[in-house]
Amino acid sequence: MENQFSLAHLTVIDSPPPEMTYLAARAGYDFVSFRPIYMGLPGESNYNLAQNKQMFKDTKSAMKETGMKLLDIELAKIYDGVDPKSYEPAFEVAAELGARHVLSSIWTDDRNYGIERFAEICELAKPFGLTVDLEFVPIASVVDLAGAMDVLRTAKQENSGLMIDVHHFHRSGDKAEDLLNVPRDWFNYLHLCDAPVEIPSSKEEMTRILREERSYLGEGGIDVAGVVDRIPNVPYSIELPNIKKTQELGYEEFARRCLQTAKDYLNRQVKT
Repeated sequence: MENQFSLAHLTVIDSPPPEMTYLAARAGYDFVSFRPIYMGLPGESNYNLAQNKQMFKDTKSAMKETGMKLLDIELAKIYDGVDPKSYEPAFEVAAELGARHVLSSIWTDDRNYGIERFAEICELAKPFGLTVDLEFVPIASVVDLAGAMDVLRTAKQENSGLMIDVHHFHRSGDKAEDLLNVPRDWFNYLHLCDAPVEIPSSKEEMTRILREERSYLGEGGIDVAGVVDRIPNVPYSIELPNIKKTQELGYEEFARRCLQTAKDYLNRQVKT
């Protein structure tokens, strides 16, 4: 099966969804991955399509004009005090735009609370035909493959899935062969990037690299091929934020190079 690629929000973080759609189409992507759930992070732009009706209309027009498809939306974040129902407007917008998946991650240390809220989010997303795909993040509370599998097995939601980000997978110290123990139907898509093989000793440096300085595939030391070889063929969402390269190249050329280097790497490294 021919590989398909999505342009992830963090890769072109300051591009609003309509602009991002046109950009992704010109750069040769098959999908886009939006963040219509506003996180309220410092300096973050608000792309809440449920509230911004004009931006939603422009996004819908851009997708129709380009034929671009929406792979997933983010981020249904689970934290102490979260109200899962607050994500419903984003689910509705995502469904109207044809999305398939919702990305989620857990940032509470209360295991039972995190699992209960994850299950609730899955139930809320189900009527919209969306899966909820759990991503483990080494700076969050669910930090590795074992923790994510624990959540999924305990929540027992038919529309839940596991989303592996190869950066986080490497930083968590997981082994590619462990992916063979994951149910095949849990995999819906994958985040691709590269990074230095050395794992930062501080949370601050790990955070800086994952948000600002990831590498093109093949330019770091992560065993991306080892991960890809052990999961089914799914769409690859390129999440590769790099402030220096985007300032140098501009978003469109950077996105194009992200895609080309990913294709070159996969054609060169991954078994067929």
